[in-house]
Amino acid sequence: MKAVTEREAQQVVLEYVKKRKNTDRINILTIREEDGLWIVSGTCPIDLQGHPWTERFEIIVDKKGKIKTTDFSLL
Repeated sequence: MKAVTEREAQQVVLEYVKKRKNTDRINILTIREEDGLWIVSGTCPIDLQGHPWTERFEIIVDKKGKIKTTDFSLL
């Protein structure tokens, strides 16, 4: 089995964030490969009790295209 490409890892993350945060406005800031894993970071808007906020995320995707870890935090 071949490892996922940078583009495929980005697509996995976009779909995951889109589903989890119910938004299409996702900004990918960086994608880097480290020890065979893709580390994708970016931002997305969220609604927190009626107030718009920006949330930053970092998601690690393994070489099979599966999400290993997620980290979301408010900016």
